[in-house]
Amino acid sequence: METFERAVDDFGPGQLWLGSLVAILLVAVGAVLAAPRVVWDRFLWQYFWGPVYADAKAASCAEMTASGPQPLYEGCQAAIQEGRLIAEPGYTIVSEVGYMLILVYMLVGVYFLLERLDIAEDPKLYFAFVPFMLLGGALRTVEDATDRAVEAGVSPIVEYPLSSLIISPVIYGTVFLLTLLVLVVCVKLDNDGVIDSYYRTTGAVGGVLVVGTLLYLTYVALTREYATLYPSVLITTVGLASALSYALYWAFETYRPAMNDGTGYIGLLVIWGHAIDGVANVLLADWLDVLNVPLTYYPKHPANAFIIAATESLQPASLSAAIGTSWPFLFIKLAVASLVVSLFNEEFIDDSPRYALLLLIAVTAVGLGPGSRDMLRATFGI
Repeated sequence: METFERAVDDFGPGQLWLGSLVAILLVAVGAVLAAPRVVWDRFLWQYFWGPVYADAKAASCAEMTASGPQPLYEGCQAAIQEGRLIAEPGYTIVSEVGYMLILVYMLVGVYFLLERLDIAEDPKLYFAFVPFMLLGGALRTVEDATDRAVEAGVSPIVEYPLSSLIISPVIYGTVFLLTLLVLVVCVKLDNDGVIDSYYRTTGAVGGVLVVGTLLYLTYVALTREYATLYPSVLITTVGLASALSYALYWAFETYRPAMNDGTGYIGLLVIWGHAIDGVANVLLADWLDVLNVPLTYYPKHPANAFIIAATESLQPASLSAAIGTSWPFLFIKLAVASLVVSLFNEEFIDDSPRYALLLLIAVTAVGLGPGSRDMLRATFGI
């Protein structure tokens, strides 16, 4: 313990974190070189990069062969039954646990960076990051549009391997690095007296990027045969999510005001972000026909699929036909988001404002990012 404390004093926690990152990368590279079949093919590729590769190729799955990965557009189940090494687009329990650990580890690094920059104690920075959360969902929808373009025989705006940068979960890293870059530049401009507020400028840059991306998607939906604009999805999702989240916020403010004391309107946005995710999932799974949207979507997250399967087995068939089977996901999202908000009381935020703000940003992003993607892909018929 004394050795560790001495190292922290000598090098600082930020440098130690950076050193640990380099060490992890070196160990990973060494493991791949020592046992490529086990470490790369059957772990890193099958659970992490293979799904991204298959998604980027707009394939049903991808197979790792002796000559390298190959996209498969049919026959995936047969290939799995034959024991071939197959990766399918989407997430698995293994990949979700892995990404969760990566997220926690990277949050520690971001905390040290913000500490070094001596920023992120002002809650206003949270609102500056919200546009970037929406940007992640919008850019992911752009990649969905490239898949539809390929299927239609049209050259997409972004092709593989660049398209892999805007595929989940790589998109989170892409937006993460972009956000940090914008933030650091804005802080520098603020310190130099070029701009008045780094957080306002950061939010403005994010807003411009979101608007630009949405304008491109609108152009695609209005001018390309493989996409169609369905504004009813956007209106319904945002309307229901806003109503539900504000109703919860009002209820807490009225009956349990202590739940909102620590976070204020930030807590409302946390719940709203997860409400967007919950409502979008329910609409895409069960209610698109009511909105006259002739599209079909399937859950890519194991949690969503489990909830739907459990509801189908427990809920009477007549009720499932009437209200669908994905509705519990929405209530779980609202409950979990509300619980998280309640944990950020005034004492916790006052004691660790930078750490609390970073956690609130991360919690919002994991709801609003995928939720906005689901909402937008159906809105633009992609």
